[in-house]
Amino acid sequence: MTDEEETIPVRPGDELQIESLLAYLRQHLSGFPNGELRVRQYPTGASNLTYLLEVGSWQAVLRRPPRGPIPPKAHDMRRESMLLEHIAPLFPLAPKPYLFCDDETVIGAPFYVMEHKRGFTVDDAFPPDVEVSEALCEAMCQAFVESFVAIHTLDYTAAGLEHFGHPHGFVQRQVQSWIERYQRSKVEEHPYGERLCRWLSDHIPAQQPAALIHNDYKVNNIVWDHNQPSKIVGILDWEMATIGDPLFDLGVSLSYWFEQGDPPELQAVQPTVTSLPMFWSRRQIAQAYAVRSGRDLSDLPFYLTFGYFRLAVVLLQIYARYLAGGASDDRFAAFGTRARVLLNHAWETIQHAQL
Repeated sequence: MTDEEETIPVRPGDELQIESLLAYLRQHLSGFPNGELRVRQYPTGASNLTYLLEVGSWQAVLRRPPRGPIPPKAHDMRRESMLLEHIAPLFPLAPKPYLFCDDETVIGAPFYVMEHKRGFTVDDAFPPDVEVSEALCEAMCQAFVESFVAIHTLDYTAAGLEHFGHPHGFVQRQVQSWIERYQRSKVEEHPYGERLCRWLSDHIPAQQPAALIHNDYKVNNIVWDHNQPSKIVGILDWEMATIGDPLFDLGVSLSYWFEQGDPPELQAVQPTVTSLPMFWSRRQIAQAYAVRSGRDLSDLPFYLTFGYFRLAVVLLQIYARYLAGGASDDRFAAFGTRARVLLNHAWETIQHAQL
């Protein structure tokens, strides 16, 4: 899949101020080439807006916050850019940041520009030029787990990130924070919503040793090599990364990993290639992670339940913004229904204590 095929013309309402952006890049980005600036948008994702910038053969990626009202402290471009600046030298799968801009007169919001990782991403289907096989899918699952463990074993103090997060009491704060977000963003009562809030508050597991966590690690945030499709060449979307509980990160990741045996309404929440029968199940991913990391996963049902709850709240926040007119993407109209499906499934996970 080419860059042209992975991007779309910029959506109405998501346009950048091309002239002021071009002038800023020419002034502040070393080695920026002369020529016309071409901008296309990445169509996937429902959080930050992401664009491909091209001038001749030069390429980079720009990220900015979504339009409309956003939760406090969310979509912090400075924080994400700073994190990448610290970890890219030690973890080359992370894109190198080129510059950060907090002057909102340039494009109307803070933004940063980073390295473009050349490869392909997968959502609900592979690019047509990739020959899909059981061997390929298994190798991708192995690479997925290995890179995940590599993030969790990265020496974050060597990267200068020892003060980047607050690992003590991390899970308890996360649970409380996301419960508060749920209360603010819900547009109707859900039969299991309050029960989930109480159960999560009452079942917080013992604290795990701290690690760097991605906090949004999923298949479509990974860039795969065109020439060797099971090889990872980039990991994207570090917006929510911090220092915290690695099993929290695993639970969040598995909440995105829908599989063939899941109910159709759950698979429809976020269609993904992991639902193909050739991909590992959530249980297999967890088992492989346990073997490679040496961590005890006894409390994983809690983390997975929270992962489903958190994903539901993310969808509710976007849905509320959509209803208020702060987001114009028609994909968001179904997010209220999808959030209800996730809340139902989170409660089912509690009842059956299974992956």
